[in-house]
Amino acid sequence: MLPSILIVDDEASQRDVLAGYLQKKGYAVRQASSAAQAIQALAGSSVDIVLTDLRMPGRTGAELLADIKERNPETTVVLMTAFGTIEGAVAALRSGAYDYLSKPIDLEDLDLLLQRIGERKQLISENQLLREQLREKFSFRGIVYLSPAMERVMSTAGRVAASSAPVLIRGESGTGKELLAKAVHFASPRAAGPFIAVNCAALSESLLESEMFGHEKGAFTGADRQHKGRFELAHGGTLFLDEIGDLPLSIQVKLLRVLQEQKFERVGGTTTLTVDVRIIAATHQHLEELITRKLFREDLYYRINVVTLEIPPLRRRREDIPVLVEHFLDQYAKANNKPKPEFTKEAWDRLLRHDYPGNIRELENAIQRAVILARKNVISTADLPLSLHAHRREESQVGGGTGQSLPEQIERLEKELVFDALQKNGGNQSKAAEELGISERNLRYRLKKWGSK
Repeated sequence: MLPSILIVDDEASQRDVLAGYLQKKGYAVRQASSAAQAIQALAGSSVDIVLTDLRMPGRTGAELLADIKERNPETTVVLMTAFGTIEGAVAALRSGAYDYLSKPIDLEDLDLLLQRIGERKQLISENQLLREQLREKFSFRGIVYLSPAMERVMSTAGRVAASSAPVLIRGESGTGKELLAKAVHFASPRAAGPFIAVNCAALSESLLESEMFGHEKGAFTGADRQHKGRFELAHGGTLFLDEIGDLPLSIQVKLLRVLQEQKFERVGGTTTLTVDVRIIAATHQHLEELITRKLFREDLYYRINVVTLEIPPLRRRREDIPVLVEHFLDQYAKANNKPKPEFTKEAWDRLLRHDYPGNIRELENAIQRAVILARKNVISTADLPLSLHAHRREESQVGGGTGQSLPEQIERLEKELVFDALQKNGGNQSKAAEELGISERNLRYRLKKWGSK
């Protein structure tokens, strides 16, 4: 879209000539005969560019410039000036004017100037978008990652967000399925609408039906008033169905109808309600296995599985452990009004080597606990959960330098050196490989072999 332009000049003929020319070029143009009239016009709607005469009866163009910059610094102001007032125009440039044009206006000069302004605005917009994308990449609604595996997931999530297609998020418990669902929602055209979540495993069949579809007064014992369900509450937004694999078959039939027709009735009601809701479902179960056992409808599976996002467990993306630790360390140090603590080498080693069966949730709980228990601003192994200690004892019994063969001990040493280098370089594989004196490809091969990628 071409930028909108406001022309401010006390000479009607000058305004008309410029307005006519710019309108033919496709610009949206408005006019004002004074600074006061211009302020009124700007108060009514936003304008991208203001072309204003420098000398006008009453308030000058320089004074109008000051007002505009105070009200909306992003508005671009160009001064139009006769030869005798160029000095004043140059002074106005120091006050925030983008440029000036000498009267009579050369239309080719005007075209070139507007082209420069358009390119500048586009560049500013692209830079702002780039900053937002970078911010989202490393902390997008609480999702912190560096690994290529999560990069692929987030890339797909970003592309599917722009649509209204149903999304199925798969992953083990604690991998952050709801956070990813929120990321998809808030990056979508439905971001201004509600995000409503329901845990299909947490409610009985009768309560789940009422929670999802609502009920009318008197529909059952205790229904003393009408209740809106999650579908109604999510109208215009996103409904997140967590642990959809636990959804009873009777509810699956009703859910399928809503997905097909966007219509349903409340429990005990006869009025058909129409909703506009996007479904994002999540599960840690193998739905295909549930289908073979007749516990999940195949037609519903294909309805919700238009796009699948598979979140890998933390043990398969160990590159993310250091950045997640730093993220949670900052978060809980701030929450507890404590300085950010340091780790002992042994504590850090255990954090990096643990398999985290509870995934990110387990890591977050471990860091929260450690921050609270840490003394003298240092987190030691004593501050870590017992699960991490048990894992270390298991490792020691297997190896420990006595029961291991020479190749096993060499590989163990290699792992220590690699993970130490990754930690030291904030998870950056290129820098870690350079420090270790190996190629990045060689480093990635080792990580993949050890199940870290």
